[in-house]
Amino acid sequence: MKQLHRRVVVTGLGILSPIGNNVDDAWNSCIEGKSGITTVDIGLANNPVKIGGRLKDFNPENFLDSKEIRRIDPFIQYGIIAANQSIEHSGILDSNIDLTKVGINFGAGIGGIDTIEKNKILLEEKGYKKVSPFFVPGSIVNMISGLVSIKHGFMGPNTSVVTACSTGNHCIGTAARSISCGEADVMIAGGAEMASTPLSVAGFISARALSMNSNPEAASRPWDNDRDGFVLSDGAGSLVLEEYEHAKSRGATIHAEIIGFGTSSDAYHMTAPPEDGRGAALAMSNAINDAEIDTSEIDYINAHGTSTPLGDIAETVALKKVFGTDVPQISSTKSMTGHTLGAAGAIESIFCIKAINEGIIPPTINLDNPDPLCDLNFTPLVSSEKKVEVAMNNSFGFGGTNSTLVFKKI
Repeated sequence: MKQLHRRVVVTGLGILSPIGNNVDDAWNSCIEGKSGITTVDIGLANNPVKIGGRLKDFNPENFLDSKEIRRIDPFIQYGIIAANQSIEHSGILDSNIDLTKVGINFGAGIGGIDTIEKNKILLEEKGYKKVSPFFVPGSIVNMISGLVSIKHGFMGPNTSVVTACSTGNHCIGTAARSISCGEADVMIAGGAEMASTPLSVAGFISARALSMNSNPEAASRPWDNDRDGFVLSDGAGSLVLEEYEHAKSRGATIHAEIIGFGTSSDAYHMTAPPEDGRGAALAMSNAINDAEIDTSEIDYINAHGTSTPLGDIAETVALKKVFGTDVPQISSTKSMTGHTLGAAGAIESIFCIKAINEGIIPPTINLDNPDPLCDLNFTPLVSSEKKVEVAMNNSFGFGGTNSTLVFKKI
């Protein structure tokens, strides 16, 4: 990266998502345009939202000790499992590496709301003595980083970025900077979320953010004229980042290089983006400048594309502001996964890397009736084959926080 020193590459991937509980399954579902949104019972009385993106055929006991499961929130479980997938995929534990130079930066947008809700009920119904002694450590956002570090003996940076729906990208970008500046040789980075709880859903309903579509598979429809909000989903994504020479020296498989990371703030509103997309445009421009490339070199953009009326238009305006009349091919994989909040950036970074490796751009499904104000090439309905050398991933969050990553074939 421009202002830093050492090259950073990706050597491991891991994912839990509504469209697959490993990278191969999730990617295959993605390029086939399969929706992971189903009818779900949120457990909320008189709830108008009856759809969501939950994990399928998933049992945490296949991955974690039953005692550990009882002590930690589902989002922490998801993060640990995805992180362990990526670690195994990278092969770093099979190499003689310096564990003091291996760190982790893993976050969540909301964190342990399921555990918070359940313990609040216990407090009200049975008194404080029934609140779990693991309530606090089992729900705080940084515990994925903590527990993965403990399990594997990683003694490098142990951090967690929390920036709403930008979390995954911010964790990956800041982890890359830890490697670039020499603080670490290897970083495990990503995001996780399990926010499909009664209180969380009620809050998003009150904010008029969620889709009320009664057809699950058609509900998440970025840039479509009939979109009416995002679909709340659960999941986790994890990347193993490594200094280039370190990866080469141990014979690691390198999947892509991180060449750019840009951030910004809208400085505008708690939840709504500015109509001119200025904050999103600044994050993209910063990432491109950091990568020291021209806009024409970007082949594919995995957009934030949440399926909200305002957000999709603002991102379209921002893309035109940055790329002018030559905007690259775009898609929103949230049309299939739904919005996994703090996990989204990490999951979508994996899809960017797969697009680079496989030469396939995933589709934006449900884009049947394009919004006239969203008039770019969003890869409607079906995936397309294309040589992808450079891919960009956008993530924007509440509070006006924006983050963009740029990946390159190596």
